Amino acid sequence: MQTQIPTNTSPVVPKRPHWKVWWQLTRPHTLTAGFVPVLIGTALAIQDHKIDSMLFVAMMLASLLIQAATNMFNEYYDFKRGLDNEESVGIGGAIVREGISPKAVMGIALALYAISVLIGVYICMESSWWIAAIGVLCMAAGYLYTGGPVPIAYTPFGEIVAGFFMGVLIILISFYIQSGTVTTTAVFVSIPIAILVGAILLANNIRDLDGDKEYGRKTLAILLGRKGAIYLLAAMFVTSYAWVVGLIAAGQVSFWLLLVFLSVPKAVKATKGFIGKTAPIQMMPAMKATAQTNTIFGFLLSFGLFISYYL
Repeated sequence: MQTQIPTNTSPVVPKRPHWKVWWQLTRPHTLTAGFVPVLIGTALAIQDHKIDSMLFVAMMLASLLIQAATNMFNEYYDFKRGLDNEESVGIGGAIVREGISPKAVMGIALALYAISVLIGVYICMESSWWIAAIGVLCMAAGYLYTGGPVPIAYTPFGEIVAGFFMGVLIILISFYIQSGTVTTTAVFVSIPIAILVGAILLANNIRDLDGDKEYGRKTLAILLGRKGAIYLLAAMFVTSYAWVVGLIAAGQVSFWLLLVFLSVPKAVKATKGFIGKTAPIQMMPAMKATAQTNTIFGFLLSFGLFISYYL
């Protein structure tokens, strides 16, 4: 959701080519939350198993499609509930700013879900039909994040739900379809990614705190207050890095995973970017840095796992 300034203006004609509008509707800066966990789950599996490249590609596509559809559900329901308008800050609000039909947004979101289901059938045929039940849960969580009578995004549990489904579960599914099992190491490695996925949501809620409060949301950022939410964001970053150090010290993973510390500057930039800011537009760089922290951390973690295998 984006912070709003009340307005009575009606939808306008598209200002940009439609393909650019639709691309922005997927909220590309969040798509790493779908990409990174699949890469990590596969990197974990390669340690002891031969990787099926087709399953990897299928899992990657399904995860990205679900993430993109979730973002479109967000766009649709923010509009239906009056949360978005032409002055909304961020890449949401395309319905009111660009004249995109709400029905078209919902239709595309459902179509992306349908395609992911077909891909999921292939994944199940090549691995286990238990994946289907977990996949349905992930899709339900994506829809209910902003849809349904009590949207998860309106509660203090958004960060936890997003982190669990887009961090822990996606990593474990990606690992399982390649290995046929789930290990404690895979579970432990998924934790810092789950935390960083949750951090993306928290950063969004810090930016939108005033507007969310006005519309009756009860996000974690609202409950903690702006200062408390920024402290929590910093603590989430610190915990993610400390967790990796703990895994290395416990002998669960290779010291090569210390590569994740190369992403620390982005985490620092994200945290500092929120301090002393109240206008949503001022916090956009901090939001971007938060998403980039997740991306860079995840790539470096995967790279560390690959290096530890080949060396």
